[in-house]
Amino acid sequence: MTDMYPDASSAVFAFAFDELPYAYGDPAATGIIRTVPEDFRVDEELRFAPEGAGEHWFLRITKQGANTAWVARRLAEVAGMRPVDVGYAGLKDRHAVTTQWFSVRVPGKLEPDWSVLAEEGVQVWEAHRHRRKLPRGALKANRFELRVRRIVGDRERLEARLQRVALSGVPNYFGPQRFGHGGGNLVQAAALLTETASDTVRRTYRDSQQRGMYLSAARSYLFNQVLAARVTAGSWNQALAGDAMSLDGSRSMFRCAVPDAEIVRRLADGDIHPTGPLWGVGERMVEGVTADLEEATLAPWRSFCVALEAKEVTAERRALRLWPRDFVWNWEEIREAGEVREDLMLRFALPPGTYATTVLREVLMVTDVGGDQGGK
Repeated sequence: MTDMYPDASSAVFAFAFDELPYAYGDPAATGIIRTVPEDFRVDEELRFAPEGAGEHWFLRITKQGANTAWVARRLAEVAGMRPVDVGYAGLKDRHAVTTQWFSVRVPGKLEPDWSVLAEEGVQVWEAHRHRRKLPRGALKANRFELRVRRIVGDRERLEARLQRVALSGVPNYFGPQRFGHGGGNLVQAAALLTETASDTVRRTYRDSQQRGMYLSAARSYLFNQVLAARVTAGSWNQALAGDAMSLDGSRSMFRCAVPDAEIVRRLADGDIHPTGPLWGVGERMVEGVTADLEEATLAPWRSFCVALEAKEVTAERRALRLWPRDFVWNWEEIREAGEVREDLMLRFALPPGTYATTVLREVLMVTDVGGDQGGK
C-alpha cells in the first residue's frame, strides 16, 4: 500500500474543486460573495422543538466573526460547565451571519446570564429547557440568504441557469470546506492512510475528532470522483441498473435493479435520488452497471479504499443530487459612491451536510472574498 504512494506529503489527492465537471456547462457569469459577513446569512431549522423542561438549555444564537467551536467554549465558561456539556447540531462559517442552536447542560442551577455574550458579537434570541443534549446533525434544514456582488456576464444565460437549478437541482459535491484550506485535510488523510506520518503528526491522530475529520475528507474526495464521473456521463440525476436510491429527506434506501417508469417519475418529482459511495466496511448496496462504474472510477485510489476499510470506517451512501428547496432569487439595485449596480439575491434551503457553495458553483463562478479570513 505504501509503495504506490511513497510520499504522502506530495498531495496524492489532487484537490481542485473548481475543476469538477458542471451539470449544465460552464457558468456564463462571475460574481463576488462575502465581501462583508452580512452577504452570507444562514439560519438553522431544528428537526424538533425543545420540550421546555430538563437540565439542558437550548439556545438560539446569532454569531458573526466567530466559529462554532469558539462560541461553544464561551457558553461553557459562562455556564460554569465543561466544554463537553455543550452541544451543537452543525458547524457554521465564521465569515458570515449565522443563526444556530446550541445546548448547554446546566443541572440544578438557575439560568446563566447569557447576555454577557452580546459584547462579544453573540446574540442569544431564545432559551428553552430540554431533557437531552443537542446531537450533531439534528437539523431539518439550513436556510441561506446570499448576496452576490459585481455580476459580470450574460444576464439572460444566468437567468436560464437559475431556472434549471430551481427545476432540476445540482450535483451534490462536497464543498471545499470539507477538505481544509488548499486541500490540507487531504494531505493529512493521505499520511494517515498510508501510515507515513511523522511521530509529531501521528500524535494528532490520537484525537478522535481530528482523525475523523481526515478520514471524512478522504471519503468525501472519493465520493466527488464518482459523482464527477456520473456528471460527465450525464447520469448524476438518473437511475442506472443496480443503483441504490435514497428517499429525499431520509436515510432510507432501496436497490433499483432495473429503472422503470415509476422510478423515472419519482426521480423527476425529486422524491428519490441516485447515490454514491462513502467508502468503508460494509455492504456496497450497488450491483451491475453501477458497481462497475464505481469500481472503475475509484481504481486509481484502490489502496485508499482498502486503507479506509482497515480503519474500520463504516460504509455509507450519499445522494448524488442536491435539490435546493424554496429556491428564489431577485435583483436588487444598489446606489453606492455614485455608482449604480444590481446585486443578485439568492434564498434557498438545504438539508444538513450539504453546501451552499455547491449550489453557487453551478449558477456562476464566484470569488469567495471571506472564505479564508480569520476570526475567533
